[in-house]
This record gives sequence, structure tokens and C-alpha cells, in this order.
Amino acid sequence: MQNQTTHSQIIADRMNSDAGLQSGATRSSGTDSMRDLYDRAEQYMDQARALAGEGRRAFRQTRLASLDKRNQALLILADMFDRVDVRAEIINENSIDLKNGQEQGLTPALLDRLKLNEVRIESMSTALREIAAMNDPVGEVISGSRLSNGVQMVKRRVPLGVVFTVYESRPNVTIDVGALCLKSGNAAILRGGREALHSNRVLHRFFVSALVQAGLPEHSIQLVQETDRAYMLALLQQDRTIDLVVPRGGEALIQFVAGNSRIPVVKHDKGVCNLFIDADADPDMAAEIAINAKLQRPSVCNAIENILIHADFKSGSELLRRLHAAGAVLSGCERSHALSSNVKKLVDTDLEAAYAAEFLDERLAVRVVDSLEEALDFIDRYGSGHSEAIVSRNINSIHAFQAGVDCAAVFVNCSTRFHDGGQMGMGAEVGISTGRLHVRGPMGIRDLTTTCYTMEGDGQIRS
Repeated sequence: MQNQTTHSQIIADRMNSDAGLQSGATRSSGTDSMRDLYDRAEQYMDQARALAGEGRRAFRQTRLASLDKRNQALLILADMFDRVDVRAEIINENSIDLKNGQEQGLTPALLDRLKLNEVRIESMSTALREIAAMNDPVGEVISGSRLSNGVQMVKRRVPLGVVFTVYESRPNVTIDVGALCLKSGNAAILRGGREALHSNRVLHRFFVSALVQAGLPEHSIQLVQETDRAYMLALLQQDRTIDLVVPRGGEALIQFVAGNSRIPVVKHDKGVCNLFIDADADPDMAAEIAINAKLQRPSVCNAIENILIHADFKSGSELLRRLHAAGAVLSGCERSHALSSNVKKLVDTDLEAAYAAEFLDERLAVRVVDSLEEALDFIDRYGSGHSEAIVSRNINSIHAFQAGVDCAAVFVNCSTRFHDGGQMGMGAEVGISTGRLHVRGPMGIRDLTTTCYTMEGDGQIRS
């Protein structure tokens, strides 16, 4: 067991090297704030250690549970979500969060992410059934061979362990991540934002009921109900009992978790997604894809924030007219304003901020480019490595675009809104990873496993 002195020293070292504290004035006030946070984290350390320990003990049982039991729990929960009384209770608790969010001034994008209704509850039920129907990744043989000494070596998939997920606003994540972790034999610790506390509590309560009915440990899926950020910080120190941290949310949350965790982190970062309209793109296809990619649900990370139009695309003005008519709020460079008066012309400093922004609403930044190479340079400078798309009929342009962008998923003549675990046949996702290690793109069931080698012989010893 780690002692408090060790934690305090680690925390002090991090505080002294905090990259977010720039100027002298900011450093002074920021350090005071961080010192208070770290002091409170020390007070939560025993509670965090106990909660993580419960997760570790539950994992030891869950990893041995039969596939039938794991699937049974998911199907019991799906059946609950089909009941009228259960849906009414979920929507009622969610309405409390929505009311509180409106009073606290949450943005329309966050309120949209927070909202649960009949359609979204139905989607959770469908996802649970899809996950239950998937093949079990646990025990899957990846490779095998007989060594020259006669020992049989087999590499298999095994559960990853205890997964700590930190997320904001979207209460459906409670079900998605819990279901994926359970299916893959893992234990989950879930920490949603305070803005979704009532929604997360009721969803978690039904999840625990399903676990118990299926004969699985109730601590297989735990919800952190303490909203103090210091408690999250204390959990981020539990590297002996928690195996992976997955933060998904705003940039500030991602940076805080990545900068303060002793546990390996898979970042599910912001989505500054771009759509490039090539010179010979089909005009109707370009408009329909752009409208869908921006406006079908603007508040999510796979919605586009920038549209790049080749200067030789003949229907640029009509494309911008249709986007504006559909509800997009357009701003951009002088050349894009010349194409359409619906585009608000921005000065250079505002352009820089706009092109790098994750709006999560109806705003869309526009740029006219002279070549595919210029589009790739733009994406490399402003994109976040999440989703990049091209509309083109030129196979050479398509191949060059696919090779030239560095991102989790590339979309050719289709909407970036398909960058989603459910849409890509995974049932759901823990999140969309924009990093490069372990997983990139939607994090599904197989990404919640690791590997184990089994060496089986008949008495061989090493000489």
C-alpha cells in the first residue's frame, strides 16, 4: 500500500512543473488553486483506494464469469429499458439534470448531449442487445506455434482489467462503457460530470440490478457519485488496482487527466473534423454530405467544424447557399465570403481561432483552397486527428487524400457522422481514441482486451 508521503511528493512535483501556469500572476493564483485541489485529494485517498479495490476484487470474479452470465446481465438491462415505467423514471431523473443545466447556463450543445428521451433510451436498449449478440473476445486464440523444444505456445485474448472512464454530459456513456467492459470480462469505474448526476445514478441503479439478477458482482460496474474533482484526482493515483483511464470530454478534462494520472491513459480528444470538397466533386453529393456531417447532430465530436472548397469547384456558391439554408452559421476567409455573402468574413486572428475550434453547434468555418496539397496542409495544422473526409470523383485525389491525412478515420464520399462504434458494427464504444497507442478510432470490445501467452510442455526445462 502506498503511503500519503509518497503521494504528496508526487503531487508536489507535478504542481511545480504544471505547464498550464504561465505568467507570474497566473502561477500564484493557479498554484493556490491546485494546492487546494491536491490537499483535498489526499483526504479522499483512502476512499478512492477502497473503491478501486472493490473494482479489482469484482474483476477477479467477472473475468471468470461465463459468457452466458455476462450476456444475461446485458439482456436483462435491455428488457428493463423497454419497460414504460423504467423509461419514465429515467426521463424524469434526466429532466432534473436538464433543468439544473439550464439554470447553470450550460451551452445548447452540452444540453443536447445531456438529454435522454424515448429515442435515446431505445438506442441504449438496442446497443445492449447488439453487444450481447457479439462474439466473445475473451479466450480468442490470436496465434499459436510449437517451438523447437516441443513446447506449445498459444497467444490468447484476456480481459484488460479495471477501466476508469471519465466523461462529461452524455449519460448514455454509463451504459455503453459499462456494457462493453462487462462483455469483455472487465470491471468498470465510471465518473460522469455533476451535470448528469441524476441521470447517471438512475441508469447505474438499473445496471446493478441486472448484474445481481444475473449472478455477477455488483461492483463490476461502479459509479463515482462524489462530484469533487479532487476525488477523481485521488482515483488517478490508484495504479495498483486500476489498469486504464479513458477520459472523454472537453479539452480541459483531457489535459487534466493526462497530466495527473499515474495510470496509462487512452485519450478520446476533441474532434476538429474537416471536409474537403475536391474540384470535380458531385455537387449534390457534396451538399448532402456537408449538411449531414455538420447539422445532423452538431453537438457531437464527429460533426465537421471546417469545410474546405477547392477553388475550381464550380458549385461552391450553391453549396454554401444550401448549407446556410439548412441552418449552418458560416464564417471564413475573404475568398469564401466572395463565394457567398452568407459567409461572415473574419480577420486573420479570428480565422486562426475559428479554424482550430471545436464549435459543437451550427457554426461552420469555410476555407477556399487552390489544391489538395493546400487542403492537406490545412488539416495538418488545424485538425485534431479525429475524422477527415473528401468528396471527389478523382481516384488519384482520393488516394492522395487517404495517404496524406493522419487521423483515426478517413471518409470518402460519405459523412463523418459514421465515425461511431454503433454505426461501425461495434454496438457501442468506450469513445473514439485520437491517440496512436493501443487503439485508434472507436474503442470497442476487442480494444478492452490484452493478451496472454500460454506455454504448455511435457516436462521441458531450459538448459
